[in-house]
Amino acid sequence: MNKYKNAIKLMEEFCGNGKDNLIALATISLSPNAADNPRPAVRMVDAYYEDGVFYVSSSSWKNKTLEIEKNNEVSICGLDLFAAQGTAENLGWVKDEKNAEIRAKMKKYFAWFDDHGNEESPDSIVLRITLTEGTITDNEQKYGEWQYKVDFVNKTAE
Repeated sequence: MNKYKNAIKLMEEFCGNGKDNLIALATISLSPNAADNPRPAVRMVDAYYEDGVFYVSSSSWKNKTLEIEKNNEVSICGLDLFAAQGTAENLGWVKDEKNAEIRAKMKKYFAWFDDHGNEESPDSIVLRITLTEGTITDNEQKYGEWQYKVDFVNKTAE
């Protein structure tokens, strides 16, 4: 098996198969620092993963959503398993027909969703984070490598 396939297999084992993942999501803050430069903003979010994409439940008025609207480049990480960059987008209201499959998975994977998802509000939205590149760490070296530097776009790994 090639390195890319091993890396993707690890991501599926770590994060896929219906797991509710707690990941750090970093965006670029809307408020610059004292020198008027952009600064990062990070927070923990629940997400589920499949096929190189994380899905997050959020609200349209939250800072992360507003920051993504201005600059959709994000970074994420999950404990000592992976760190990655990608692009994020607001897919709109969670109950929109186009989000039906995602909503069903959120209801299944996130034990808290029915009580806290506020899906009746049009402000309850889905964020999609599409990974572009990152590093996946395999502390057990299951497939022979300790780290994989992954290009999700070109489907390669070193």
